[in-house]
Amino acid sequence: MRAHASASIMCGMKLHHELRYAAPPADVLAMLTNPGFWDKVAEATGAISSTATVSTEGEATTVVVDQQQRVVGVPSFAKKFVGDSTRAITTQVWRGLQASYVVETPGKPTSIAGTATLTASGDGSVLVYDLDVKASVPLIGGKLEKLVVELTGEGYDKEQGVGSAWLAGER
Repeated sequence: MRAHASASIMCGMKLHHELRYAAPPADVLAMLTNPGFWDKVAEATGAISSTATVSTEGEATTVVVDQQQRVVGVPSFAKKFVGDSTRAITTQVWRGLQASYVVETPGKPTSIAGTATLTASGDGSVLVYDLDVKASVPLIGGKLEKLVVELTGEGYDKEQGVGSAWLAGER
């Protein structure tokens, strides 16, 4: 699990995060497109509420996770923008081993968009998130983007823990 963030002026921040699993890509994809897996991730991240839905149309499988999370440990500069909780609607549209990836936060000044890609690596797989994180807030947008990158990375680390247990049969 490696995370990397970089900033560019007026363009938001880039987030690159890798999750490694001891299973082939087909098994990891089956996990990522199972609503039960996302329920376990929500439990691990302490979500207030979470609903995961999966639908398939032609070659595309769409996973939507609509979740409400408590906001804890947020610096004072961000508190007025994020409040006590935040709703995140994550939509992944998988075509083969690559997905478009969008996180909407209704009523909040942040957005995340990019791709998720699964590749084989030795006897296992690597899931790579390549995302653009944007905050449309004058003056402190960069600080808010950095905070979103940090919190998102922490969430992915929990996702990897749940995923490793899931693939080992803990469901």
